[in-house]
Amino acid sequence: MDSRQINLVQDSFIHVLPIPDAVAAAFYARLFQLAPDTRPLFRGDMVEQGRKLVLTLASVVDSLDRLDELLPVARELAIRHVGYGVLDRHYAVVGAALLDTLAVQLGDLFDTATHDAWAAAYTILADAMIEAGHAAARKSA
Repeated sequence: MDSRQINLVQDSFIHVLPIPDAVAAAFYARLFQLAPDTRPLFRGDMVEQGRKLVLTLASVVDSLDRLDELLPVARELAIRHVGYGVLDRHYAVVGAALLDTLAVQLGDLFDTATHDAWAAAYTILADAMIEAGHAAARKSA
């Protein structure tokens, strides 16, 4: 990711902050539509889960220019998610649900360049998280 892409992600996320509950609800609705098998992975209060999602996104967006700080946290999160039953294939569907949600919620603000910037950011995180999950599985085997 270059600085222009980071700015696009950060600038677009400003428009998510006033509507966190709507974004979270739309994200989970889209996720469960794309991958109904993920629904059982979420056992708790979905409103609270949505708040955690938006807080996590805010932290990620804020840290995109400091990947050396962000990626270790993402790797720890991935290891926890392996314990919840998250599989490699879930990362692609979560990314699709996120991009779809942002496109709907942000409308014209989510242009091709902004989409591509979010996709780049998500790919960096997902790749690091998948590898961390694999490493954790190898250690426990």
